[in-house]
Amino acid sequence: MTRTASPGAYHRYHIDTAETPDIVPWPTRFTVHVSKVGLARHLLRELVHYRADLEIVLSRPCMYGVFSGPIGGFAPRPEHCVGCLRCTTQHPDFVEIRHNPLREKLGDSYFHFNHVNAASYEAQTGSIPVKGAGYRGKFGGAGWDGMWTDMSEIVRPTRDGIHGREFISTVVDIGARPNYLRFGPDGQLVGQVPHTFSIPIPMLFDAPPAAARSEAACRALAQAAQKVETLLVLPLATLRQCDPAGPHIVPLVAPAERPQVASLPFEPRLVELASWDPALYDEIRRCFPETLVALRLPYGPPETLLHYHALGVRVFHLTADYHGTGADGRFVSTLIQEAHKTFVKAGIREEVTLLGSGGIVAAEHVPKAIIMGLDAVVLDTPLLVAMQASFDGEFTNHNSANCQLPSRLTPAWGAQRLQNLMAAWRDQLLEILGAMGLREVRRLRGETGRAMFQENLEREAFAGIEGFGETAA
Repeated sequence: MTRTASPGAYHRYHIDTAETPDIVPWPTRFTVHVSKVGLARHLLRELVHYRADLEIVLSRPCMYGVFSGPIGGFAPRPEHCVGCLRCTTQHPDFVEIRHNPLREKLGDSYFHFNHVNAASYEAQTGSIPVKGAGYRGKFGGAGWDGMWTDMSEIVRPTRDGIHGREFISTVVDIGARPNYLRFGPDGQLVGQVPHTFSIPIPMLFDAPPAAARSEAACRALAQAAQKVETLLVLPLATLRQCDPAGPHIVPLVAPAERPQVASLPFEPRLVELASWDPALYDEIRRCFPETLVALRLPYGPPETLLHYHALGVRVFHLTADYHGTGADGRFVSTLIQEAHKTFVKAGIREEVTLLGSGGIVAAEHVPKAIIMGLDAVVLDTPLLVAMQASFDGEFTNHNSANCQLPSRLTPAWGAQRLQNLMAAWRDQLLEILGAMGLREVRRLRGETGRAMFQENLEREAFAGIEGFGETAA
C-alpha cells in the first residue's frame, strides 16, 4: 500500500482506506418518531392540494433515505439519520428526532459516546467527521478540553499537505541520540553514536487488555500495524499465541520471561520491558545487540526518569490509566509536560524518546500530547472502539474485565477498520500542522507556545476580580 517503488525511489506515504461497515448492529445515533395519524392526515391534504399527483405526494423529505423504505414514513429507517433536522423543521406536528439513549450508553464517563461516534465513523469510512451545523459542544472543560491549539499567530504561509499539494512529514524517530558527536584524532566517531529508526506516523498501538486479547483481535492489530508501518506492543505470551512476527512487533517482556528472550523467532527493532530488571536488560542486549530497549513505567517523580536514564534507558513508554489519570490523580497532559521538562532541564532531552499512553481517545489529543512533550503517542482504547468493542461500566486499565469485542470479528475486517482510523487521524494531524505552518510533526514536540490553556487565559482575564479565585477553586 505504501512505498512499493524500487529502493531509492521516492514514494509519498499514504494510507489506503475502504468503506468497512459495522460487523454487528450498534444502536443508531438517533431515533425517529413519526405520528402515523399525523402523517396520514398530511398525505391526504397533499393528495387534495396536488390533485392526486403521486410523484409529488410520495416524494421523500429526507435526502439520506430515512423515509425511503417501502412504506416511507410509516416505517422510518433511523440508521440513515444524521440529525440534520430537516424533517422535524418542516413537519414539527408529526415528526420528532431524538438522541438514542442506547447509543449514549456506549463508552464510559471518559470515552464519551461523542468520542465513540467519531471513532466509529472514522473507522468505518476513513474520513474526517464533519458536522455541517458546526460545533455545538463546550469550548472548555477538564483534561484535554482545557487546551486549544493556537493558529492565531502564523508567521509563515499555511501548508496544504492534506490535499496533496504540499508535503508535510509525520515521520518521528525512536531511539537514542547524543547531544553532539565526538570525533577522535583519526576523524572517526568515538563515544555514543545515534541509534534510531523512524516510523511514518507518531502513533503506535498498545497491547490490548487481557479481556480483549483474542487471537482475531491481535492478528487484526498486527496486520494494521504492518500496513500503516507503525509498531504494535504485544506481551511475549500473546506473541507466541498469535504468532505474528516482523519489524512492526514490539515484544513486551516481563522479568520472569527472561529465559524465553533468546527463543524469539525474529530480531525486533524495539523490545519493551514491563518493569526494570537489570538481568533482563542485559539479556536483551546480548541476544539482540541492534535492538532498542524501551522501559514501560507509569508517570512518576522526575528523579525516577533520570535514574533510569543513568542506567542506560533511552526510550520510555510512560503510562496513565485509560482515563488519562496518573497514580497521583493528576491528568496526563500535566504529567507529560513534567516528564518532558525533566529531560529539558537536565540538558538531555534529545537523548531520549518519550512515548505515552492513556487518556488519548480523539484525533485532536494526538497533537496536544505532542505539544506537551511526547515524541509519539501509544493508542489503546480507540483501537478497541474501532473494532466495535463495548464497555460495561467504567473501563480504566489493562486489568478491567468489562470489555467485549464482537464474536464475529475477523482479522481482515479489524485491520481495515484500524487502517481507516489511522488515515482519518493522520489527516486531522496534517490539518493542525498545516494551519500552524509546520512542515513536520517533530517540530511540534514541546511547543507549548502553539497552544492556549483555559486556566491561564481565565487567570489573565479575571485575576483581581472579586470572587474569581473562589469560583476557580
